Amino acid sequence: MNRTTLSLIAAATALAAVTGYATLNPPGTSGDSASAAAARLPVERTSLLCPQPSASDIADTVYTSFTPVVEGASDSGKAQLQAAAEESAEESGTADGKKSGTGATGPVVKPKEPGKPASGDTSGADTPALVGVASGKFAPGWTVQETTEVAAGTGRGLLGVNCTAPDTEFWFPGVSTAEQRTDYVHLTNPDDAAAVVDIDLYGKDGTLKSTVADGITVQAHASEPILLNTLTGDPQADLTVHVKVRSGRVGAAVQALDAKTGGDWLAASADPADTLVMPGIPKDATSVRLVAFAPGDTDADLKVRLASPSGTITPAGSETLHVKAGMTAAIDLGEVTRGEAGSLVLSPTGSSAPVVAALRVVRGKGAEQETAFIPATAAVGGRATVAGNTAKGTTLAVTAPGEGARIKVTASAGSEGGTAVSKTFTIKGGTTQNVEAPVPGGLKGTYALTVEPVSGGRVYASRMLSTTEDGVPAFTVQGLPDDRGTVSVPNAEQDLSVLLEQ
Repeated sequence: MNRTTLSLIAAATALAAVTGYATLNPPGTSGDSASAAAARLPVERTSLLCPQPSASDIADTVYTSFTPVVEGASDSGKAQLQAAAEESAEESGTADGKKSGTGATGPVVKPKEPGKPASGDTSGADTPALVGVASGKFAPGWTVQETTEVAAGTGRGLLGVNCTAPDTEFWFPGVSTAEQRTDYVHLTNPDDAAAVVDIDLYGKDGTLKSTVADGITVQAHASEPILLNTLTGDPQADLTVHVKVRSGRVGAAVQALDAKTGGDWLAASADPADTLVMPGIPKDATSVRLVAFAPGDTDADLKVRLASPSGTITPAGSETLHVKAGMTAAIDLGEVTRGEAGSLVLSPTGSSAPVVAALRVVRGKGAEQETAFIPATAAVGGRATVAGNTAKGTTLAVTAPGEGARIKVTASAGSEGGTAVSKTFTIKGGTTQNVEAPVPGGLKGTYALTVEPVSGGRVYASRMLSTTEDGVPAFTVQGLPDDRGTVSVPNAEQDLSVLLEQ
């Protein structure tokens, strides 16, 4: 049988198969409607990774899961959060669901329905990194908050992080290998195959030499905390870490612990861009330090502006920042907010160059100081959600750096009771507002906040959780980027001619 005959038979077989499929599953559009705008549909599966919360024996951690109610989502599905090794054993059908070495069994968090938070807690130093998977009605906009209280020791205070989706690249400006700092980059692999990761460190003079930062293997369903001090012998106060995955994918977050001023999680900066927003500097911040890095081949010259409640101002003495290509730059902004809410906005002074950036923020004075980080955050987009809020310890900051905007803020039902409430706010252009976020009626437990733009320009937001521990103003800040709960699905038209041999 010659090659032409084989080609004809293959084409006929393919046509039969495709035609049968098209008969059973006819396309929803035809003709000119195929060129219509793509529809946005709810995602059907979401993965999140939570780093190991603490190495302290006196750490108490709460995980809070939440999925907003999304129109058009599936009627079925599930979501759960559990140890990575436990998930691997469960998927292979070879284990009874017990954690190795932790004494716990079953999922840490298993939500029951969208629109209502679910929480779980652990304590001590043995809590592992967790892997979360949500499908069907639980997938669109799913978020998990990890909040840890550590009463004493290096890094004491309130540490919080939004569990992240696995990816292949992360930027962390604001890390340090200085003597008083103990910074770890946590790498978590959710997949069945090992991941290979490179970690590059950039200081004020460029790349720091390291013999152990390339080709780090993260085993399947495992997590590796990498102490940054072990990667270089050149201690520096202000560094940028670039996590780059050669094969596979990981979740990444930096745990930054200070011997004197507490600690917190440093989430990855938004993707490199010529304009960045760091929303939600606390109004009582006593020290703000900006760290920026230019990953390209071009120097970046940036205007530094503060969006305050009354408008945009330029910090005296810190009007601009020059960032050399491949190098990390930092400036102290001091008490830049001066008792008012604020967000830092970086933009090019002339020609543009991409940068990443983050703020190190300190509240309190003397021995009663606590630290948190505010990395550059993507815009809210269609909707953003943050879980783990409390009635009195939550501050929601929203900024509209350009055109003014109207937003709707919804407080979900409480994790243990309460009814959802919504409010609408107007944010003037060029300002930051600490909005009086709604609290669920009859609240019991914690709740989630969802921010949705209604009209106007782009908005950026963050949430601060705060408490006081022995006179120390403990706090943590999380940004609210778009929750990526929907995906664009283009319309298509069947064309069987593509299967014919030309």
